Amino acid sequence: MRELLRTNDLVRLSFLRAVLAEAGIATFVLDEHMSVLEGSAAAIPRRLMVAAEEEEAARALIAASDRDGGR
Repeated sequence: MRELLRTNDLVRLSFLRAVLAEAGIATFVLDEHMSVLEGSAAAIPRRLMVAAEEEEAARALIAASDRDGGR
């Protein structure tokens, strides 16, 4: 698995997961429950992961999404 990004922005995380899922790229979020345990103080960001063979395509989709302003 490869890490695409770390974030505490739940809206961005959800959006990017939807973008990647639409392209057929499975995602996995690490540290999701640790963020809850530490009291949501933003000390532990969630990590968005994909399979190593899908990393390049996933990064391209994220970059395109960022250029388009999330549209």
